[in-house]
Amino acid sequence: MTLIPVPTTAIIVVAGGSGTRLGAAEPKAFVGIDEHSVLRHALDGVFAAAPAQVIVVAPEGHEGDAETELRAAALDRHDLGRVVTGGETRQRSVAAGLAALWGDVTTVLVHDAARALTPASQIDAVATTVTADAGAIPALPVIDTLKRVDADDVVAAVDRSELAAAQTPQGFPRALLEAAYAAAAESGVEYTDDAALFAAAGHPVRHIRGSELAFKITTPGDLARARQLLAATVPAAATQVVPRVGIGTDVHAFGGDGNLWLAGLEWPGEQPLSGHSDGDAVAHAMVDALLGAAGLGDIGEHFGTSHPEYAGAHADVFLARTAHLLAEAGFTIGNVSVQFQSNRPRFSARRLEAEHALSAALGGASVAVTATTTDGLGFTGRGEGIAVTAVALIYPG
Repeated sequence: MTLIPVPTTAIIVVAGGSGTRLGAAEPKAFVGIDEHSVLRHALDGVFAAAPAQVIVVAPEGHEGDAETELRAAALDRHDLGRVVTGGETRQRSVAAGLAALWGDVTTVLVHDAARALTPASQIDAVATTVTADAGAIPALPVIDTLKRVDADDVVAAVDRSELAAAQTPQGFPRALLEAAYAAAAESGVEYTDDAALFAAAGHPVRHIRGSELAFKITTPGDLARARQLLAATVPAAATQVVPRVGIGTDVHAFGGDGNLWLAGLEWPGEQPLSGHSDGDAVAHAMVDALLGAAGLGDIGEHFGTSHPEYAGAHADVFLARTAHLLAEAGFTIGNVSVQFQSNRPRFSARRLEAEHALSAALGGASVAVTATTTDGLGFTGRGEGIAVTAVALIYPG
């Protein structure tokens, strides 16, 4: 048996959500995603990270269930784990976890069990970012267009460049966090998260890049997303990895100023396609095929008109971002095959150039592009625009 040094970091896993918005009859942490519960998946990530004291804060009456999940995830690290009973609020539950810390602990991470797919790398990154006088949280940029409202009226736009969506775990130096909790208890104020409580005590909080996988399971749609992502990473048999296939289509009309951008290339002298970005229907169909195969939504969700930062962007931006989203979700791109229908431009002379450009944008994945006409039929035959179909093959793991 390998002796594990007493860690100086502790992770408090808060598992007290009621599950009301999830439509569950039991606390959220004990709802099954697959054959394992939300809590078990969260603890799998915790124990895949660097060794730490692990304190699970369970709802009253579910301590035994939490202990079972803790031991199953911890394996030979079970001596590092402990279950305590939570309070009536999240703040009181975290306080119960703080009361169970070992004397050697100097850094405390507070983690929501509902963020069940949080990668171990994010847990480790937060722990290493905490300093003696500052906390750290993972966060993602806010990508939706935000509005300030009053009843049914839209009052003003909100500058999202100043906003970030906070995730967990949130990390803090122990002494300052305990003092901040004591001050909050004395004032009677309940804070929305630990970083807000820590900052209210006058201490700085820094942020690092979060993960798309660290989303919070709150609604039935969130649970379905988690199930889909986990199912995609499980092979059908021990020796077989099952690939996934996605189909994407896109159509753009000719119109606008400048030159045509198609298949990642600029075509001087050719009439451009109209669109929110550069109108590159080949790249856009590829994005939809890849996102669809991974179950990550569609191009409108990630790059649509609500994302002005992509206005005028070219294929390399769209495809590189898509490849990053797939990698974060645990997928590898096998290949993408694309066919576009149009009478122009004449494509054969630049086929290899286009394939190389699109492949490079995807990090080297194989891309094949073909072109065809419709013998004068339909809007493409009349020269009104371009239609594209793409098929993508990806692999989990």
